[in-house]
Amino acid sequence: MPTQWHRALLRAALREAGYDASGTLTMEGALQQALPDPARGPLRVVVIDQDTLTDEEFWLRDLQKRAPDAALLLLAPRTRPVREGPWAGIVQRPTSIAELVGVIQRLVPLPPERRHPIED
Repeated sequence: MPTQWHRALLRAALREAGYDASGTLTMEGALQQALPDPARGPLRVVVIDQDTLTDEEFWLRDLQKRAPDAALLLLAPRTRPVREGPWAGIVQRPTSIAELVGVIQRLVPLPPERRHPIED
């Protein structure tokens, strides 16, 4: 399955669980999404695929400056060593969308009144 489908499914599952989820293909896109947006609130979690990291220290440092309270969740392949970093959690692939949602719910729990689907 193409990776854009994985991202779309994860976004849909998170929105169903009450998270205002969005996605991007690049760390540069993550930096843009980390900019303050009063309509959306602060960035609380970022899922980063280890396979997309290049010059990660530069991007991660900037991401942490823009969203200092955001939990960084690394998605890493089981077949290679996990890159060291400021990870709040590590999920190894292959994994399921449900497992990723569960990890995010543990890292960034929502209050009961916000646990409802979000419509576009």
